[in-house]
Amino acid sequence: MNKQKTGNPRGTRDFLPYEMIRRNRIFHIIRTTFEHFGYLPIETPAMENLSTLIGKYGDEGDRLLFKVLNSGNFMEGIDILNSTVNQMAVAICEKGLRYDLTVPFARFVVQHQQEISLPFKRYQIQPVWRADRPQKGRYREFYQCDADVIGSNSLLNEAELIMMIDTIFSKLNMDVCIKINNRKILSGIAHVIGCENKITDITVAIDKMEKIGLEKVKEELLSKNISETSIQQLQPVLLMEGTHIEKLKQLKDILQSSETGLKGIEELETVFDYISQEGLVPNAKVELDLTLARGLNYYTGTIFEVKSLQIETGSITGGGRYDDLTGIFGLSNMSGVGISFGIERIYDIWSELNKNQIDTTEQTVRALFINFGKQEEIYCLKALKQLRADNVCAELFPDNLKLQKQMKYANAKNIPYVILAGENEMELQKFTLKNMQTGQQITLNYEELLTTLSK
Repeated sequence: MNKQKTGNPRGTRDFLPYEMIRRNRIFHIIRTTFEHFGYLPIETPAMENLSTLIGKYGDEGDRLLFKVLNSGNFMEGIDILNSTVNQMAVAICEKGLRYDLTVPFARFVVQHQQEISLPFKRYQIQPVWRADRPQKGRYREFYQCDADVIGSNSLLNEAELIMMIDTIFSKLNMDVCIKINNRKILSGIAHVIGCENKITDITVAIDKMEKIGLEKVKEELLSKNISETSIQQLQPVLLMEGTHIEKLKQLKDILQSSETGLKGIEELETVFDYISQEGLVPNAKVELDLTLARGLNYYTGTIFEVKSLQIETGSITGGGRYDDLTGIFGLSNMSGVGISFGIERIYDIWSELNKNQIDTTEQTVRALFINFGKQEEIYCLKALKQLRADNVCAELFPDNLKLQKQMKYANAKNIPYVILAGENEMELQKFTLKNMQTGQQITLNYEELLTTLSK
């Protein structure tokens, strides 16, 4: 019998205990910050009805959806020879794995609108799936940490999200740049260059500016039947330099014939007025980036993207304002704004930045009780129960093996102390505590043991 080859599906990965300890630190920082800003947790299923997902992310997003085959004889009644791939997919797949957390959140709001209070501030930390081409920093299964507020038009929400981004990355000791733009400005630009009907093509192309450069962007725009004249009008905007105040001033002249574009400028001015107040965003660099477009179709106002200033990679946080995403599900005029932290890239960067400070066998257990036999097990179990009740992480080795093997186990897990309790200790109602780093041993009663391990 041939052995089955083992391995992960492409674009997925396992995490060892020490890696999960690091990831959980990051999750804890993000989760507690969300809660400090007043956001409440929810969860949605891994699968959504395919009708919920299709058409919400643009053509490219639709292609990256993982579809789930129907149960049973899903091919029954399908004319294979005369059906297109998309027709077959719709016929045999009623469900799909969620592509992000925002569209399921919109569905959630509509479905539970009688059970929530507006404005509703929610956070959600769950995995999502995309049938993308795996590469460094890009996976097919990854976690997102989302925070959204829905049911409010106030631009104060945008300012608070920027403050929250700054807080989280400050706690992670990561230097970042928060890039901001507004989809109304992009619509205004499309209007003044005579390409209103090409807004999606324009945003998709210019969103690649940092990755592929100006010339490649121009080539892509030409391939979408956008004229050379229009591209020449667009180019000065893409290359605009200066502070956000200087850029917005230039944009007012360029977009004076576009009411939508001027509205976008007004919104950005308000957001920058909030966050420019001293001390509100003390750590992150914040800049206006007119090439920022965010590819998802549902954004309508302010958009965000966060890049690491220490390690070159793709965006590690993104988001924006969506004015009527719930309208797709029958609840109109419900504006929302949110951000999403890409935990996988954040984890990779954070690990790289801290590789010299973090021991690869990070531990959570403070002490290991050595197992000398059945009577000793009972004695240790009682003390172990009390230590855990006193918030000390400890464990008892499960087998009565040679002392050397039990010590080796403690070293492998980087456990700083071992506790020895044999006949003498049991008779005196004490414990011998050994420091695994110094080798020093000391005999203590329970209260002294707790004091030492709690330090």
